[in-house]
Amino acid sequence: MAMPRRPAPSSSRQSRPSAEPARERVRGMVHALAHDRTSRSDRRGARLFPLAVVATLITALSSTTWSADAPAPGEQAPRPRATAEVLAASTPADWRPLDPQNTLYLELATGRVIIELTPQFAPHHVANIQALAREQYYDGLAIVRSQDNYVVQLGDPAQDPQGKRPIRSAHRTLAAEFERTSRGVAFTTLPDPDTYAPETGFVDGFPAARDPKFGRAWLAHCYGMVGAGRDNDVDSGGGTELYVVIGQAPRHLDRNVTLVGRVVQGIELLSTLPRGNGDLGFYDKPQQRVPIKSIRVAVDVPESQRTPLEELRTDTATFTAFIESRRNRREEWFKVPAGHVDVCNIPVMVRPIVAK
Repeated sequence: MAMPRRPAPSSSRQSRPSAEPARERVRGMVHALAHDRTSRSDRRGARLFPLAVVATLITALSSTTWSADAPAPGEQAPRPRATAEVLAASTPADWRPLDPQNTLYLELATGRVIIELTPQFAPHHVANIQALAREQYYDGLAIVRSQDNYVVQLGDPAQDPQGKRPIRSAHRTLAAEFERTSRGVAFTTLPDPDTYAPETGFVDGFPAARDPKFGRAWLAHCYGMVGAGRDNDVDSGGGTELYVVIGQAPRHLDRNVTLVGRVVQGIELLSTLPRGNGDLGFYDKPQQRVPIKSIRVAVDVPESQRTPLEELRTDTATFTAFIESRRNRREEWFKVPAGHVDVCNIPVMVRPIVAK
């Protein structure tokens, strides 16, 4: 897609005085007032800055920052780009291929569902799910639940624990991995406040949240996220039952279930399944269940049978522009930009890898 080119900087823009001296003057005023307050507090007790003075200083500092970024007189500001324009202007470096070591192929009679796993947040569950897939545990099991505006769930339909499918090398249960330390996590933070967490953003393609005060990070229950089902005991899950979010993001589940990945292709094969009539959307008749042909780790599938995909990286300037294009929609249909975006309203784009 052809993109309008920004005019070259004019001589008036090049000769504009810097706003930095003005900023320094404002900072100096703040420092002087703070020093004066400290010295006088020794004699008469602590005193608060007058609100009007503080407001004036904040306004002055904000205005100097704006003036530094504003276009010069007669110069036109760059037009904000729509989502399609941001993607069209992306470079190969803005995309990364899915790692076949951490990709699952869920095969149904209707097609293939592709799941990207996240060992960065749930390393033990991911390793266990891979072990379950390699011992062909999931083959012949079923999707047993389809709850409207919530989740679909796959697992062993046997109700009697004695009749459950045996596990060979993997584990039936694991310690919960609801969250992790935020240290060392490359977190792309969204500019807008969130209802459920102090901060939200993206980590290597996955919607996430974090609490800087306590140094914790966790994945967010957005559409298409995949979790490991459990009972009341937090350590009662392990990946033998998996669920996929197919409705409005149930963020109240954050840090209550171990999230292991997200569906990157084929979500429509799950979201359009008939809804279950039983409690919580479980199918109450065996014939309603949807058989699972197999689940395989992509690296174990012959290369000729793989689905090569790449996804938009979430740690680039292009993704920052992509976020802004979703915060304020610039397409012709939109008349009132929202000026705000929720972490679950930013889709991480995936596309086929075109053979060279």
